[in-house]
Amino acid sequence: MYTVVGATKSRAFRVMWMLEELGEEYTQIAAAPRSPEAKEFNPTGKIPALLVGDEVLTDSVAIMTYLGDKHGKLTAPAGTIARARQDAMTFWLIDEFDAILWAAAKHSFVFPEDQRVPAIKDSLKGEFTRAADLLTRHLQGPFLLGDQMTHADILAVHCINWSIGAGFPRVNDELGQWAAAMRHRDAFKAAQAKQPA
Repeated sequence: MYTVVGATKSRAFRVMWMLEELGEEYTQIAAAPRSPEAKEFNPTGKIPALLVGDEVLTDSVAIMTYLGDKHGKLTAPAGTIARARQDAMTFWLIDEFDAILWAAAKHSFVFPEDQRVPAIKDSLKGEFTRAADLLTRHLQGPFLLGDQMTHADILAVHCINWSIGAGFPRVNDELGQWAAAMRHRDAFKAAQAKQPA
């Protein structure tokens, strides 16, 4: 059984949702970022972490990649053109979605107040909207990469959800409807309802 370290309203949700999609059992330690519980598993205090036996894995995307490869689901096989396309989409989402939202968070509440530049958030919101419009052009079917769901879908939807919570402008209707449909998946709902251990 796996253990996910991290609060549900964090990047840990990506890992929880993926584990639900995979049908794998897990428990959750709902540690907040930089908390003593988080630092017990990752000296930086960043979440999530995934406990696999005596091993501790960090970074939500690295964890999702590991889980997909280990269980042979929600990923294209390594060494294939499909995997290269999946990786390209994943890395683009990290750069153009996740990093923008994280920069906004840092200037909202992460950085000490004297290091925040609130005015930068307007620029970040514009960048996110531009990226969302570009992402819409990549929708190739029910999922970002066609007929098969991958962890790139989980990453994209989590970032769209994060943008809503962060007060960013709504994404365009097509992308918003796609994300809403993804939120209706049983695995998404199960992860959302999960009670920490």
